[in-house]
Amino acid sequence: MLCQECGKRPATLHFTKIINGEKTEFHICESCAREKGDSIPGAPNGFSIHSLLSGLMDFDPSGGAAGLGSKPQTLRCDECGLTYGQFSKLGRFGCSSCYRHFGERLDPLFKRVHGSTVHSGKIPKRCGGRIQTKREIDRLRHDLQSSIEREEFEAAASLRDQIRELEKQIAES
Repeated sequence: MLCQECGKRPATLHFTKIINGEKTEFHICESCAREKGDSIPGAPNGFSIHSLLSGLMDFDPSGGAAGLGSKPQTLRCDECGLTYGQFSKLGRFGCSSCYRHFGERLDPLFKRVHGSTVHSGKIPKRCGGRIQTKREIDRLRHDLQSSIEREEFEAAASLRDQIRELEKQIAES
């Protein structure tokens, strides 16, 4: 898809605006977004993409805002030297090691943006039955462990039986 502004380069930024149930989509390239100041088209007061990402990345799980002198701003990647403050301004990592170095700050960000810190992906229905069953078994095992810890042994026995039944289904297929 080509950029709606210049019509020359591929659109790499895609925005959807919904106002009163009316959906409007914008597709622009990075160059046009930079020329416009990285602003989101149609947003009041020229709200910028950097403001949005910085706001998300400044999320502090302890409840406070991440100030300039606080620990998150002094986090630094040992491989590329990128600081967490630079990451929050740029919106991208310097290298693959940044994930490891900024890990304690990323989990709350990922949970906020994606709703989870674990990638589950999509499974095609026609060939994903076995994978879905294994995921269900994992979920039931987690619930079983929780039930045992809470000393809810009747619920634990029921979960154990469900796990055995699902394992039997996998063995038969």
